[in-house]
Amino acid sequence: MSTSRTAPLTAPTPPAPPLLRMTGRQKLVLVLLLGAQFMIAVDFSILNVALPAVGEGLGFSLSHLQWIATSFALAAAGFTLLFGRIADLVGRKRLFVGGMVALGLSSVLGGLATSPEMLLIARVLQGLATAAVTPAGLALLTTAFKEGPLRERALGLNGALMSAGFTAGAILGGLLTDLLSWRWAFFINVPVAALVVALAPSVIADSRPAVRPKLDVPGAATVTGGLLVLVYGLTQAGESGWLAPTTLAALLAGAALLAGFWFVEKRAAAPLVPVHILKRRSVIWGNATGLIAFVTETSLVFLLTLYLQEVLGYSPLATGLAFGVLGVGTVVGGMLGGRAVGRFGNRRTIVLGGVVQAAATLSLVALGTSGGWIQLLLAATFIGGVGNMLMIVGFMVTATSGLPDEEQGLATGLATMTQQVGITMGIPVMSAVVTARMGTATGPDAVLSGVSAAVLVNSALVLAGALLAGAFLGRPGARTSAG
Repeated sequence: MSTSRTAPLTAPTPPAPPLLRMTGRQKLVLVLLLGAQFMIAVDFSILNVALPAVGEGLGFSLSHLQWIATSFALAAAGFTLLFGRIADLVGRKRLFVGGMVALGLSSVLGGLATSPEMLLIARVLQGLATAAVTPAGLALLTTAFKEGPLRERALGLNGALMSAGFTAGAILGGLLTDLLSWRWAFFINVPVAALVVALAPSVIADSRPAVRPKLDVPGAATVTGGLLVLVYGLTQAGESGWLAPTTLAALLAGAALLAGFWFVEKRAAAPLVPVHILKRRSVIWGNATGLIAFVTETSLVFLLTLYLQEVLGYSPLATGLAFGVLGVGTVVGGMLGGRAVGRFGNRRTIVLGGVVQAAATLSLVALGTSGGWIQLLLAATFIGGVGNMLMIVGFMVTATSGLPDEEQGLATGLATMTQQVGITMGIPVMSAVVTARMGTATGPDAVLSGVSAAVLVNSALVLAGALLAGAFLGRPGARTSAG
């Protein structure tokens, strides 16, 4: 009798089940952070279809139009890793709010621009604000949701909105330019930024490492300079060719600076990115997967823009609307991504998404010169968007998992840098493929030939990335692998 009475007292207490539902506050934090990230994604592409109108309005020469996009991308990609560490120094919420203020003010400056110089200054400031907001926002997101199903769901939604924002930017840019003015592509940011700045201080809890790190100035200089020069070289490759002296010099200088960054970090007392993080298998292959996912999908939008406008004769507005189906696919993929990671693990989700995206992209090689091929394009971009989003969610979860909160700023900074470099380098790489295939030929048939060759390269790159991730990320079902 005594044994039966005391047994319940000595039995171990079962662990509390994990919280699988978001609290009301978490939902509000999620909406606020995702709204800011969506706006930033829109900024990457909103001016693309409006570039001719901007050039005509401000007197840009045709050869200089690309700098409207490039100036933004250079600043956004080059300074992301540095701002990821600054967020750890000054507080992630403080940098997030400050970046949103800067984004709103630079958008006003861009909308009021009266000269090419004024517009380019605004675009550089927008890029710097993006470099501050994105890693800080992601670090706030990953620390607001502990590792597990809720974080996977939050990162899935974040990835969906980031990818959908890139597509929505093309649609929104076409609508605003046709109905109002290209200036509204800037002004539309202002009320969103103001709302986030008003609500964030009271809604978002601050997050920073327990021990305040020191700023690694040599590391910051080498990685920022290396990324700036590398992205510039890739842009020049699309404009002047891979063998042009400026292209080769920039690519070699960028590679040398990034190699120098590695050696600086090995010897630094307080490295910008500790070498042990760079050696983690999950960080290496997670970011490699993310780079390929963003390079291929964003450059595919560029390739299909050429096809729709130069082969089928679509207007910018109609082109933007055609990409709405891709946007729907990315949202669906983002909603499924978190569940897929929870059920199958990061590795299998990445491989599945990559195979689906590669197959859908490969089908676009069949596109022809008649208008009826739009049906294949819409179906393939929807399916490919779902697959691409599975890869991106798998990448984000992999690259930020298995790390303590004090290293989340670094991990999200690396992931964000990967995303922005991928968005930036995809177009010049695929543009170089199109140009090489076309040679001196012109006309719709020549454009179609160039686009088909680049689509084939795009599909092969996705498949190779997915298979490499499958081989090196770890055993099936493993969520992360520290390597």
